Amino acid sequence: MSLPEACVILSVIVLLLTSSKEAASFQSGSRSILRALSGENKALVDYAVDLNSTNFDSVLHDTPATHAIVEFFANWCPACRNYKPHYEKVARLFNGPDAVHPGIVLMTRVDCALKINNKLCDKFSVSHYPMLFWGPPSKFSSHGWEPEKEKSEILVIDDGRTAERLVSWINKHLGSSYGLDDEKFENEHLHSNISDPGQIARAVYDVEEATAIAFEIIIEHKMIKQHTRVSLIKFLQLFSGSSSFKEIICIRCRKGSAEVLVNFDDLCPPDMWSPDKQEVLSNGKGMLGNFQVCGKEVPRGYWMFCRGSKNDTRGFR
Repeated sequence: MSLPEACVILSVIVLLLTSSKEAASFQSGSRSILRALSGENKALVDYAVDLNSTNFDSVLHDTPATHAIVEFFANWCPACRNYKPHYEKVARLFNGPDAVHPGIVLMTRVDCALKINNKLCDKFSVSHYPMLFWGPPSKFSSHGWEPEKEKSEILVIDDGRTAERLVSWINKHLGSSYGLDDEKFENEHLHSNISDPGQIARAVYDVEEATAIAFEIIIEHKMIKQHTRVSLIKFLQLFSGSSSFKEIICIRCRKGSAEVLVNFDDLCPPDMWSPDKQEVLSNGKGMLGNFQVCGKEVPRGYWMFCRGSKNDTRGFR
């Protein structure tokens, strides 16, 4: 298997986001999962996902995000109304088609003033408004929360009274450095008529997964040889800067590929083909082999659009 053959994986990557542009939008219950009140004014956009007893389990079960925040509030509560702008400032970072850091945290809310949500709010022992919970999305859909329970993967966010404090709390638990002023790297060629942010997020996940696996194949099959060094550089250039693939390759993968190119001589030095260096590479300890081109969370080991009919399999076979 040669290095150029690995580039065939790019065709899968191209298909993923191309097909997602034709995906139909979906609704969560009676309200859109992401409700934009104005496409022009960002201040009028609700980034947090509105949940109720009918869609709570399904949305949290199906999200590709690795973490979730659920805000329990009441629409009559003055403190909740004052807190909403703070919550939305943070949700802007993680939710929606223009999310700065997509796929990390799904930020949601539940209105406990609605009768339909009474049992749901009781299930989480909501004692005051607003009350914020943090945990793996799957745990929300399968468990409640009890204050007396010592060991629980669902945590109460005890210091999120402002947007700044909430981001700080998230950073502390993720070991991250997100900021309210973080901005997305805009792609001037990206079409704005893609209507379904949920479908986009799933396509992005599969693109990242395929990209990371392509690099794994190159490393694990020992395809980096002295005579294929130029091909590898061209492969990286295709990911990081090609105008033809700018709309398809995800931001994190593009940044990672660009970083490899900038540090290529350190990660893939000319003398790496010496016998002693080859032994290190064969043991999987080479610097390039340890570089996570799409971020430390990728590959995740599962697919969204490309999920196969059986566990641990990929579709499109």
